[in-house]
Amino acid sequence: MLKEFKDFISRGNVMGLAIAVIIGGAFTAIVNSLVTNLINPLIGIFIGKIDLSDLVFKVGDATFKYGSFINAIINFIIIAFVVFLLMKAVTKVIPMRPKETGPSQEEIYLKEIRDLLAEQKNK
Repeated sequence: MLKEFKDFISRGNVMGLAIAVIIGGAFTAIVNSLVTNLINPLIGIFIGKIDLSDLVFKVGDATFKYGSFINAIINFIIIAFVVFLLMKAVTKVIPMRPKETGPSQEEIYLKEIRDLLAEQKNK
């Protein structure tokens, strides 16, 4: 069981996923800083407040922090846009493989074996 776990964890796709999560976390911190320190003050110039996360409204005892929600939306849009640009760049650098139209070589061999076995059975 330990060997199976070692084989699983050392696969390329698992390691790639782990690296992507770590880089994604670091990238999220950069985007949060960008939104908090650059974009929010810019938006704040137009709406009169510097920090959007302070925007709240109250209904009874409930406090709705819609400014923090706006920050999260801005973060998501920036991250989604950057991922979109990265995917466009990757697809230009690494062309997608064309789909195979015919049967694979393995399928051809299996059909030949099947046909040979059928011929031997009929003799």
